Amino acid sequence: MYVFAQPLVMVYAFAFAWGAVVGSFLNVLIYRLPREISVVKTPPSSCPACSTPIRWYDNIPLLSWLILRGRCRQCQEPISMRYPLVELSAGLLAVAAVGRWGVSVVGLEVLIFAWISLALGLIDFDYQILPNVLTYPSIVFGLVFSWLGGYTWWLDALVGALVGALLPTLVIVIYKLWRGIEGMGWGDVKYLAAIGAVVGLRGVVGILVVASILGALVGLALIASGRGSGKTALPFGTFLALAVILWLYAPASWLALSPL
Repeated sequence: MYVFAQPLVMVYAFAFAWGAVVGSFLNVLIYRLPREISVVKTPPSSCPACSTPIRWYDNIPLLSWLILRGRCRQCQEPISMRYPLVELSAGLLAVAAVGRWGVSVVGLEVLIFAWISLALGLIDFDYQILPNVLTYPSIVFGLVFSWLGGYTWWLDALVGALVGALLPTLVIVIYKLWRGIEGMGWGDVKYLAAIGAVVGLRGVVGILVVASILGALVGLALIASGRGSGKTALPFGTFLALAVILWLYAPASWLALSPL
């Protein structure tokens, strides 16, 4: 038993470490993409407060934040707890993917899309935008993996992408005619197309239902607490991202919510 357990622990440890490293990169995307800062061509990351370049030993996922006690080494300004939380989340998503699917095409697709969704959800939460540089490639990503034996097969992925784009487009058009404003952003349309390409028709409809429920609950909570109204804009992409992760990692719990 011990002989087999030890390699398994090492696999999980490697998955977590690699996921945390990816989480560090996701933090870069979350910070730079909304500001239209190049991820490749600019200098290394620096402190937002004093602009001091961050040394490699101060940029080790999770550990550096703990060692520095959440403060910049140079100016001692607080570093947001979101940074280590994103790294932790990315690491745990990797461990969960390996634990459920092992080292497989499906596990790789699920994990990468969960990471992308984590970044998109936080960007939309902060800025209410879903960058094209992440949504458009994600559509291609889902379709390609459907040909490689991914989460769903190619025809379901294609139909899912088309329906994922069509449903929110109809919502936007109808809401525009009814209220004179767009009830959903076009970034949500592209993100839902990507979701459909990854999880197929039933999945994209189910995720849309779950995200709508989550958004409604948060909206009602804001109204009840006096911190919002019926006109308060909510980052629907954030709810979509959360629903994606819930659906991918615990689909059996949500299948009943899909009308298909």
